[in-house]
Amino acid sequence: MLSLETTYLNMRLRSPLVVSASPLSLNIENIKRMEAAGAGAVVLFSLFEEQVRNEQRRHEYLEAHPKATEANAATLYPEQQFYHLTVEEYLAHIRKAKESVGIPIIASLNAQSLGGWSECAQQIEAAGADALELNIYDWPTDMDRTADQIEGNYLQILKVAKESVKIPLAVKLTPFFTNVGNMARRLDQSGANALVLFNRFYQSDFEPQTLRPRLEASFGSAQDLRLALHWIAMLYGSVRADLAATGGIYNAEDVIKLLMVGAKVTLLASALLKNGIDYLFQLNKDLRQWLDENDYTSVGELQGLVSQSYHSNPAVSERAQYVQILTSYRTPWEADV
Repeated sequence: MLSLETTYLNMRLRSPLVVSASPLSLNIENIKRMEAAGAGAVVLFSLFEEQVRNEQRRHEYLEAHPKATEANAATLYPEQQFYHLTVEEYLAHIRKAKESVGIPIIASLNAQSLGGWSECAQQIEAAGADALELNIYDWPTDMDRTADQIEGNYLQILKVAKESVKIPLAVKLTPFFTNVGNMARRLDQSGANALVLFNRFYQSDFEPQTLRPRLEASFGSAQDLRLALHWIAMLYGSVRADLAATGGIYNAEDVIKLLMVGAKVTLLASALLKNGIDYLFQLNKDLRQWLDENDYTSVGELQGLVSQSYHSNPAVSERAQYVQILTSYRTPWEADV
């Protein structure tokens, strides 16, 4: 019998298709549909570090001023309007999701510094989350910060989280480190249970006539897949942490390739935002069909088949492929000559 089962964050999942953090998980009914459509797990939309700090300041203000109202606090600290739910509502959402479905629920905490969110991480664990994904957004706008300082911040955030909770932790990585492999190994050695490759930072555009920013979240492109494909192949066998892929995953072939280079799971958001939650049915069906047609009995048989761990010198292999791509390209009009 064909099996799509895999393991991730010390949990056994029925499918490597995991729903990534997105607005889709705001609705409990959507999470139920994700389970019905075959999702292996669901990563909830993110709770933001700034959101936690903002609420702490509002509560401190109300405690210090007994006659003040929520309306007064909202005027002084209006940032809450940017977020989907309050912290308490987020915790209640975790509890409701756990009551509603049987698949694992992974909370997401979007942090950029060491702040007051460690207590919130404990509350997330107490609310019943099966694991926590650390979505670290540390955009280095300070040109005096060194690479070592930036990397140290990631490690410190992981350290604080490890000291705060006992549930498994995933770290969502950026591809912008000087040496992604070295950073991945350091996070692995510091106790990350999984590494998610890669975090896609959203930068705003602007309207040249009005000079106003365009705050638009764009879908991932098929090209995004290659970066995760490359680095998961490099990291497989070199770290103990589970490897998860996200970005540019739209069909069963994408999932197959990522499993073959060593991913335990593939995290989907854009594909479901474009095609609907029920697209998970089709993806699971296509995965089973591909396994059957190619004489595999489980996704476990695929994992790591095409990783760089089988190359005696991965650097030589990478360089050779790079040179071949550059030297073999021909323009369409050259091909017609």
